Amino acid sequence: MTATQVIVSLLGIVALLLWGVGLVSAGVMAGFGPSLRQILATRLDNRLAAIVGGTLVTMALQSSTATAMMVTSFTAGGLVALVPALSVMLGANLGTALIVQVLSFNLGLIYPLLIFTGYVLQRRRANPRLSEVGRILLGLGVILLSLELLSALVVPLEHAPDVRQVMTLIVRDPVLAMLLAILFTVLAHSSVGAILFIMSLAEIGILSAPSTIAMVVGANIGSAINPLLAASGGDRSHLRLPVGNLANRLAGGVVTMLLLAPISAFADRFGLPLQRLAPDFHLAFNVVMALVSVPLLPAAARLLTRLFPEDARPEDAGRPLYLDAASLNRPKVALANAAREVLRMADIAEAMLAGSRKVFRDADPIALSRIRRTDDEIDRLYGAVRRYLSKISQNDLTESDKRRLFEILDFAVNIEHVGDIVDANLMAIAAQRIDDRQILNEEEMVRIGEMHERLIAHLRLAVSVLIDGDATSARQLVAEKERFRDYERAATEEQFRQILSGQLPKGQSANRYLDVVRDLKRIEAHIAATVYPLLERTGDLKSSRLA
Repeated sequence: MTATQVIVSLLGIVALLLWGVGLVSAGVMAGFGPSLRQILATRLDNRLAAIVGGTLVTMALQSSTATAMMVTSFTAGGLVALVPALSVMLGANLGTALIVQVLSFNLGLIYPLLIFTGYVLQRRRANPRLSEVGRILLGLGVILLSLELLSALVVPLEHAPDVRQVMTLIVRDPVLAMLLAILFTVLAHSSVGAILFIMSLAEIGILSAPSTIAMVVGANIGSAINPLLAASGGDRSHLRLPVGNLANRLAGGVVTMLLLAPISAFADRFGLPLQRLAPDFHLAFNVVMALVSVPLLPAAARLLTRLFPEDARPEDAGRPLYLDAASLNRPKVALANAAREVLRMADIAEAMLAGSRKVFRDADPIALSRIRRTDDEIDRLYGAVRRYLSKISQNDLTESDKRRLFEILDFAVNIEHVGDIVDANLMAIAAQRIDDRQILNEEEMVRIGEMHERLIAHLRLAVSVLIDGDATSARQLVAEKERFRDYERAATEEQFRQILSGQLPKGQSANRYLDVVRDLKRIEAHIAATVYPLLERTGDLKSSRLA
């Protein structure tokens, strides 16, 4: 087998391994994601509990990179403090070492059964949880298959003198071997795959004990680079966790490389076979790093906080704050980010409604100009949310994730329409009121104020429904639409009465008041529409009315 054939085959096997890891991760997040997020999002002030939590979550996801990205997102959102987050990462690194221990044994007879069982269970769409279990088993089977193919690829190298000689020369220098392992791990996004590949090379005699240990160090350092790359480009404070994790790996790696000779001699005296040196040293390395690092975490957190302070928040409220690109490959986390941004849109819309009431009451031109600028902020946030949701939709989403995505998008669309109505319609009428204070009488102004108050209350109710999915509150919100129909009916009947009695006021007062009422009713309709997806799903909304 030529060097070119080895490289091409290796690329395909690594892709298969990553696909398997992705299947497991997606299945676990879809079927058991809330439980995992509960473990990680809880404030784990007990560092030991945080390490255990990180270990368990990583073993479930089969990827410390996935855990790192999830915890980075939680830390950026303020859900997890930095010390517990650093503890979780120590556990994540330990989790990958335990995964390697399991996979380092001969599991060749298991993967066909896992793939078959996973395929059968995944087709059971009637039971979503069982289907996700099938996806997990299928992913595990693919992982084991890729490792079997990796072993089959490496074994012939023992009888290929040219390739063997080239690889032996490359890895003879421990520093070069470490750099090669870093590069391989970064490209493969998997320290598990890197360690198992190192095992295969050691088994056929290409690696010596020092080179094996150096490559294990490289795999540990490489696994901390991808989370750092994913967190770059945003708020500097988001770099605290990945930089802290990378610094921990680098510190352990430097010490190990300085002690490489005595560590290798100890392994020789202990009689550890080279094929077992990689997984066993990987486990020992992470156990020692966890024990040594735990007491130092508070000081490390303080240093990282000083080195990476939060960026100053700009005055522009239209700048998205929560649409973290690093979370896009974790749909549930990304959807939570989108929901938080949509809640900001709702806050801005509430401020617009409150400002609109003030403009009508006080005829304040400054407040009117501020509201029109605020609508631009809603429009920019809506565009950012829509693009973010579009990227999320490119993932393999579960039915519940698809429903949640639609609910968030529908909410954003309706809030954006609310802002447009306030800006284009209500503020146009308010501008005329500023020019001619007689356009609306006192009684009409009182009713307009009452409608504004109800709209603000209903918007807050809609926000609570988006957060907790309470069908009772959703029914209450839709039922309140009748109140606004009454307002419109009363305004229309009053205008007819004035026309029939010949008492129509001068100018456009009656028409303008009716226009305001109808625009406010349109806003109420958009607010109520935000809960329609929930009511349709629960069967409470049929044929455009409550069941």
